[in-house]
Amino acid sequence: MTTVSGETTASGAVAADRVHDVVIRGGTIYDGSGATPYVGDLAIAGDRIAYVGPPCRMKAKRLIDARGKAVSPGFINMLSQAQETLLLDGRGASDLYQGVTTEVTGEGTSMGPLTDAMALRDEARQGSLKYPVSWRTLGQYLDTLEGKGISPNVASFVGAATVRDCVLGEREAQPTGMELDRMCHLVRQAMLEGAMGVSAALIYVPGAYASTMELQTLAAEAARHGGIYIAHMRSEGDHLLEALDETIAIAQASGAPAEIYHLKVAGRANWHKLDPLIAKVEAARARGVRLTANLYPYTAGATGLDASMPLWVQSGGLESWIERMRDPAVRTRLIAEMQAPPPGFECALAQAGAEGTRLLAFKSPQLKAFEGRTLADIARIRGESPEATAISLVIEDGSRVGVAYTVMSEANLRRQIALPWVSFCSDEAAVAPDPQSRDRWHHPRAFGSFARILGKYVRDEKLITLEEAVRKLTALPARNLSLQHRGMLRANYFADIVVFDPTAIQDHATFEHSQQLATGVEYVLVNGGLALDESQATGNATGRVLRGPGWQG
Repeated sequence: MTTVSGETTASGAVAADRVHDVVIRGGTIYDGSGATPYVGDLAIAGDRIAYVGPPCRMKAKRLIDARGKAVSPGFINMLSQAQETLLLDGRGASDLYQGVTTEVTGEGTSMGPLTDAMALRDEARQGSLKYPVSWRTLGQYLDTLEGKGISPNVASFVGAATVRDCVLGEREAQPTGMELDRMCHLVRQAMLEGAMGVSAALIYVPGAYASTMELQTLAAEAARHGGIYIAHMRSEGDHLLEALDETIAIAQASGAPAEIYHLKVAGRANWHKLDPLIAKVEAARARGVRLTANLYPYTAGATGLDASMPLWVQSGGLESWIERMRDPAVRTRLIAEMQAPPPGFECALAQAGAEGTRLLAFKSPQLKAFEGRTLADIARIRGESPEATAISLVIEDGSRVGVAYTVMSEANLRRQIALPWVSFCSDEAAVAPDPQSRDRWHHPRAFGSFARILGKYVRDEKLITLEEAVRKLTALPARNLSLQHRGMLRANYFADIVVFDPTAIQDHATFEHSQQLATGVEYVLVNGGLALDESQATGNATGRVLRGPGWQG
């Protein structure tokens, strides 16, 4: 094919007289496919890649010398909790400094749809992050976020628990046929507004009250609009394999591809279940079920103290849960069940132990001195059992209390990282280190997940090759989400690009010092604009909302 002066051919060749916006010269190209990397050049015109291939003499307004560096597609965070933090700081620094260009939000709950009552309740429950809830639909939230200006791209699922809340509230109930139709209507509306699919988080109220049939129905509605079903499964420990069976059944019955959030095997007594889990997933994939997973590279998860308490005490939502626990009889029963969980109740505290349960986030200033300490420490100070302490802390703080539970095996984690159908996530907010609040604790995954994969597990331990890691960070999640023209370095693809030093990329965050930015990423371009320039966040509003395949804009 010939080239027209100043234009790009389908093969990516460029006219010699064209002045590109950016040329990245001499880097080692990891194109996202998993293919062998090569030294080459890349040119950007507007928001697209104009050329990628062997070294080519090209003119540019901005030249980036990438000799000795890796050049890859931008990383996709398959489970981000940045939906609130980006409203207040659009840079998403903790992820940006690791090369993340797309944040995928909406784990079981989403920022819309909302009723007026839900919006008022959500504002009342806000902790240190305060913002007006001015939207009612998911599409309106996404428009609001984009309008504020964001550095990364953002995509969102619609939460099955959120649509349930719109119709049934937070109580334990099963929908009538008419109510389920209303829930499907809300999923349909969200899909038309750009949701990636429908998500479920089945250990939390009210999402845990959903039956398999309800989830199949909502997933089928998402599938009709090209979306997927993604789930924090009903169990990650004692009933892990049964929960996986449910996920597979939902995919098969609904016709939706399925993804497992933060794949793990929780609790020492369950660690042996990884082999049968892998066998089940690969058997389903061999039958034609599109089933994938994501994970964060740490043996400690993070959630709240609600994960240590049975569903019956949480019915009706946070306020009802707290009020119920003030009853001495309820408290006595609750402590007994947390210490000896009955069948069907998986207690995160029982799996991790009080020494393996670290308190991360309180709403109350009076309790912030406990952040970073173990539940065992606080129980000893208070002279009561860990279970009683957990109950008291929720009541006193008026929140679920942010907690990290160490429940996973490093050996299992290493095996999971190498699985070809597993991508990566942080399961955390995207935030900047705040010198005014260094006492604010985070799980280190907020600042280190992606750098840890590339530094610890790829460079240092050689668990997988760098080209395979890049594929799992880029093309794999892009394909799973049906993102068009993203996740690869190809001509005419959107210019979401990372330039990093594979010999130097490193995570630094620990539980003791969690607000530590990763190092080794030098440039991040989002839609062709520089979001990170010479390892400094620009604050440029380079990001966009990425809409799902059902979007009718």
